[in-house]
Amino acid sequence: MQRFAALVILLIPIITAGYGIKLMRDTLFQILNTPFPSHYLQFLAGMICLAVGVWFIGGFILHRDRKNNKVAPRFQKRQPAKKNLEV
Repeated sequence: MQRFAALVILLIPIITAGYGIKLMRDTLFQILNTPFPSHYLQFLAGMICLAVGVWFIGGFILHRDRKNNKVAPRFQKRQPAKKNLEV
């Protein structure tokens, strides 16, 4: 059940990124969709949707790989420095 929930959660940014690609493609072919008054705003909204979708998916994959200890050393979380309290 947890895997199914994770899949459903990942479908939202995938659909968002796909919609962003569609908006940018429509702008390239001079197709203006309903909520946007100009092609410039439509393309900008498409770029934002694509960036948010890819950012969320990338963050999810990085979080999962950090949890399984499968990332390069430069992407691992840094441990806080321990203070040496010698008296």
